[in-house]
Amino acid sequence: MGSFNEEKLRFCIDRGGTFTDVYAEIPGRTDGHVLKLLSVDPSNYDDAPVEGIRRILEEFTGEKIPRTSKIPTDKIEWIRMGTTVATNALLERKGERIALCVTRGFRDLLQIGNQARPSIFDLTVSKPSNLYEEVIEVDERIELVHDKEENQGSSTPLIKGISGEIVRVVKPLNEEALKPLLKGLLEKGISCLAVVLMHSYTYPQHETAVERLAVSLGFRHVSLSSALTPMVRAVPRGLTASVDAYLTPVIKEYLSGFISKFDEGLGKLNVLFMQSDGGLAPESRFSGHKAVLSGPAGGVVGYSQTLFNLETSKPLIGFDMGGTSTDVSRYAGSYEQVLETQIAGSIIQAPQLDINTVAAGGGSKLKFQFGAFRVGPESVGAHPGPVCYRKGGELAVTDANLILGFVIPDYFPSIFGLKEDQPLDIKATREEFEKLAREINSYRKSQDPSAKDMTVEEIALGFVNVANETMCRPIRQLTEMKGHETRNHALACFGGAGPQHACSIARSLGMKEVLVHRFCGILSAYGMGLADVVEEAQEPYSAVYGPESVFEAFHRETILLKQVIQKLQEQGFREENITAETYLNLRYEGTDTAIMVKRRTTEDGSACDYAVEFVNLFQQEYGFKLQNRNILICDVRVRGIGVTNILKPQALELVSGTPKVEDNYKVYFGNGWQDTPLFKLENLGYGHVLPGPSIIMNGNSTVIVEPNCRAIITKYGNIKIEVESTINTMKVAEKVADVVQLSIFNHRFMGIAEQMGRTLQRTSISTNIKERLDFSCALFGPDGGLVANAPHVPVHLGAMSSTVRWQFNYWGDNLNEGDVLVANHPCAGGSHLPDITVVTPVFDKGRLVFFVASRGHHAEIGGITPGSMPPFSKSIWEEGAAIKAFKLVEKGIFQEEGIMKLLQFPSSGEVEHKIPGTRRIQDNLSDLRAQVAANQRGISLIKELIEQYSLDTVQAYMTYVQLNAEEAVREMLKSVATTVSSQSSELGDGNSVTIEEEDYMDDGSIIHLKLTIDSDKGEAIFDFNGTSPEVYGNWNAPEAVTAAAVIYCLRCLVDVDIPLNQGCLAPVKIHIPAGSFLSPSDKAAVVGGNVLTSQRITDVVLTAFQACACSQGCMNNLTFGDDSFGYYETIGGGSGAGPTWHGTSGVQCHMTNTRMTDPEIFEQRYPVLLHKFGLREKSGGTGLHRGGDGLVREIEFKRPVVVSILSERRVHAPRGLKGGKDGACGANFLVTKDNRRVYLGGKNTVEVQAGEILQILTPGGGGWGSPL
Repeated sequence: MGSFNEEKLRFCIDRGGTFTDVYAEIPGRTDGHVLKLLSVDPSNYDDAPVEGIRRILEEFTGEKIPRTSKIPTDKIEWIRMGTTVATNALLERKGERIALCVTRGFRDLLQIGNQARPSIFDLTVSKPSNLYEEVIEVDERIELVHDKEENQGSSTPLIKGISGEIVRVVKPLNEEALKPLLKGLLEKGISCLAVVLMHSYTYPQHETAVERLAVSLGFRHVSLSSALTPMVRAVPRGLTASVDAYLTPVIKEYLSGFISKFDEGLGKLNVLFMQSDGGLAPESRFSGHKAVLSGPAGGVVGYSQTLFNLETSKPLIGFDMGGTSTDVSRYAGSYEQVLETQIAGSIIQAPQLDINTVAAGGGSKLKFQFGAFRVGPESVGAHPGPVCYRKGGELAVTDANLILGFVIPDYFPSIFGLKEDQPLDIKATREEFEKLAREINSYRKSQDPSAKDMTVEEIALGFVNVANETMCRPIRQLTEMKGHETRNHALACFGGAGPQHACSIARSLGMKEVLVHRFCGILSAYGMGLADVVEEAQEPYSAVYGPESVFEAFHRETILLKQVIQKLQEQGFREENITAETYLNLRYEGTDTAIMVKRRTTEDGSACDYAVEFVNLFQQEYGFKLQNRNILICDVRVRGIGVTNILKPQALELVSGTPKVEDNYKVYFGNGWQDTPLFKLENLGYGHVLPGPSIIMNGNSTVIVEPNCRAIITKYGNIKIEVESTINTMKVAEKVADVVQLSIFNHRFMGIAEQMGRTLQRTSISTNIKERLDFSCALFGPDGGLVANAPHVPVHLGAMSSTVRWQFNYWGDNLNEGDVLVANHPCAGGSHLPDITVVTPVFDKGRLVFFVASRGHHAEIGGITPGSMPPFSKSIWEEGAAIKAFKLVEKGIFQEEGIMKLLQFPSSGEVEHKIPGTRRIQDNLSDLRAQVAANQRGISLIKELIEQYSLDTVQAYMTYVQLNAEEAVREMLKSVATTVSSQSSELGDGNSVTIEEEDYMDDGSIIHLKLTIDSDKGEAIFDFNGTSPEVYGNWNAPEAVTAAAVIYCLRCLVDVDIPLNQGCLAPVKIHIPAGSFLSPSDKAAVVGGNVLTSQRITDVVLTAFQACACSQGCMNNLTFGDDSFGYYETIGGGSGAGPTWHGTSGVQCHMTNTRMTDPEIFEQRYPVLLHKFGLREKSGGTGLHRGGDGLVREIEFKRPVVVSILSERRVHAPRGLKGGKDGACGANFLVTKDNRRVYLGGKNTVEVQAGEILQILTPGGGGWGSPL
């Protein structure tokens, strides 16, 4: 492999969604041949890659090759190809018709997924559609056996699974019952099957038996989850199998069609395809689940293999900006891979390059809303495209670049207009911008009559700057969430639109260096020729890391290694061209964060200890080590690499002389129009230096070298741009915000809150925070007003502001730099005791300028039951440690002794009550330290912002973003008032609308709301007078919870991506009667208020606005455990239907969005057997639009435990709206050992015996509108 045949051509092809790029190496030529074609052009050719090869062969040989005849292969050495066929089929849902085969009881497993809804403010709860049409359930069941005691009394033999875990076949596969089900699928025309059976990762025999039977009956394709990704976790494994079954037939059909166009077919044609992991594979091994990142992977290979260590020693950020999206990646000497990613709503569990896609590109829509510039996430697409495409499109980023001179029509193909022969339409683009300018300037004058009009160019540049900031956010996240400084990287820029934005983005990120590859427009295609052939093998292995398990892992590695080497040798690779990498997938016991650790060797050739490497990697990524904690092995993986050494970068000769200026154009930069010389890269040579501003045309890509930058042509013909950092001299307007900077600061403030959240997730150790994501982080002004809240858990929204203000008032002048405050008491702005808030004041030159805060749900805080969620608590002291005010860190010193005393020996204030303290003090301390670290991250980022813009500017925009959110809410309230009063004159007089609404808790307590909206001012009063008094139970809700529910509802109703901050509540007054159960005394029990009452408040508010029917109205809190462990989960249900949508089934609703533990992990870690987890059919209310169905969860306990359930909507059903029917009430049952089915009510604690089964039926959502 790799020897060069002088007489034959080599082709590297990237078949993209819009264009197909071809790079060909032609004998006798030093430069490659580049060709770009439309991927779909049926009037001219059937297949773009074949057409590209045909045209280049014709040109090279001089012989005509008719389109109707087959392509001769005698002049082709090899073809390397990446394709978006799989990605497009997934995005457009145009794959094969498939069915899903699952273990009985789990038919809805993949639809439910992890229960989380994709966007927490989307009332429609839009989720991607299922890939499968039909589901068949198989009678079979495998059970994990944790210890010998579990097998007592059972005659079923124990079996050692592939992973080393002990399993028992509880129910053998019933093939006779399965056969008619499979035949039924074939009769419906479905001949492709995805199979996922419980615990098949360690016991795959049942899946292989299903495959044998299906193939014998005539199925064309069967994807087994155990064969594709033999890893624990049924949901991602099943989704991967679905993706594979859905896409592989489509890919195989395309590939066979492609290969059939050549005269020798596969006989003599050497063709390999790019996989998502950056490796090549032959046609026979190229399958759907490994193909979805085929094209982008080529780009990563392209920039990494040609720029790193050749053009720069810095780690690289890959920036691939296309028409509809931008791909961001990182390379620092080795490919950064992930084992799981989500694409088009489908989780794929397979090794793949870590490529993050952002919905921002040249086609991103430009809008002016609520006084701020907005870019995307919607795209104008290729059709109709931007305004300048002459198809009646809308303004997009490309139009802004055209106005500024960043896109040169003279150098853009004339392919527009009716006859497709017209250039870009700059006249129409300018007219649309002039319309927008009138709207923007009118708004600015309304805010400040002395405001100077913005020009079209200023507006276009403003939109480009906002687009750049949109793309900077994911780049910061990609680097900094892994512990790397963004500024220490170089930006490797490619794709059609990227080089126009590169200088500006690098400057925003603090980078000093941009690299634009000479083939930047076709780098994904070029990368195909730089990639190696890869074969992977992996198997599960579950063991505690130690000498014996390492020896066993090495034995397994050896077997897998032989397999991959043999496969590579079968493809013609000699042993000296094969390298191998071995990995162990390791995690700390008690966490779900596994790291794939590569075996490293020392200088003397001996192997390094995997555990040492794991600890180092864990500390680098998460910032801490876990002491005295076992390391667990999860999987053994081997990656065989057939080294091709095919394409080599060509070094150029140093040139002298002045670079040739082709033309001069006017380009608009921040300080106005500038005469800018244009150069063509093909006429530049190694050593040429071009000061900015200048334009370099690189094929179809325009490279903008901004003022204060300079471009250097490198030894390999690439462009290196040195970026000078400039001091920001922005001045604050006295009265109004700059409409461009407003959007940029929105992004920056939200970015700070998001990065705090990522730091907290990374550095915490508890399941609740790290995996279930039950936390929130936020940024506050010096008065405690919310500036930005990363959208994590809705019930925390806005509620933390009460805590920050209470602490500020309490401590007053006794706050110093280096202090960190902690609180969880409801009277101090808390929600319920498990949610501990850590607040850090931010000082600048001794002056308090900001606050940052993080709130996390601690799994244990003491109290009368393990898990600190007691169903029967009547007073706050029964729920655990309650902290009003304490300095967790005082002047930089962590007060460990003090916080331990508060958590372990809480005081009730009443001598007769002895309160149990926390049962997991070390976890509490670790998570509190993680919250301190998250706040510290926020402080660092705020200080960077102050350094960049000045304190006055940052604080001014802190106020402006709140005013911006306030305006959005006011406009929404005016619109609602107008709509409601037009529907019924009884509700208002035109100027004011009054709506009354109420609902009941299961004990009969009333939540009464009188909502008054002033349609002139856009103001609202939420008056909860008439609400029941404080209850002798735990569903009392602190006032902060009601504020959180109101702010959540307002944000959902605005339906625009405004920042979530204090401004949302500015037009709103909330009146809560003191002594009611929405404003209880400081002694009241409140643990259920946060998780139950918050949901009822939300239903009442949304019903008052007539926005949607009631959702399940509950979080279905389940805890169980004993002295050795504790477990907590919230269970989803049905969401309410709305005026244009059906409710969604089996999803977390409104005030929570935490994840559900995967069924296999659930059974692996806890003494349980999950009998059923599926949708509760017909539990959603009927109507014109149906409410979503609830869930059914049946858990058998394998040893005695204490179980607590805290739930609502077991008496009063979720109500329908506008004639829609109510959803079904929930119900909780215990099936005892003597087979009695006992109703537990909504709130109960019970000591469960081994073999007893808990059944939880969650409520459905209400329907909307009378059924037709």
